[in-house]
Amino acid sequence: MKSEEEAPYPMDLRIGVIQTAKEISVELPGDIDRDALKTRIDGVLSGAEKVLWVTDRSGREVGVSAERIAYIELGGADGERRVGFGI
Repeated sequence: MKSEEEAPYPMDLRIGVIQTAKEISVELPGDIDRDALKTRIDGVLSGAEKVLWVTDRSGREVGVSAERIAYIELGGADGERRVGFGI
């Protein structure tokens, strides 16, 4: 069990980019407001903003053009990632 003094688990943001087999993976701080981030993502995907900017745990800023985003996956980076193949 985590003590209150430990930092929360980081959050993993994966962004699929169209016309490339690679994806962008950003490890976000664990204390990020998930609902606020989802609202920002919705705004970018709806066309209200042209670039999705996020800051990783180290303070590095990553920007992805909204028109290049194929999908976004938001989840925990604490080992919950599943491995498998889709058909």
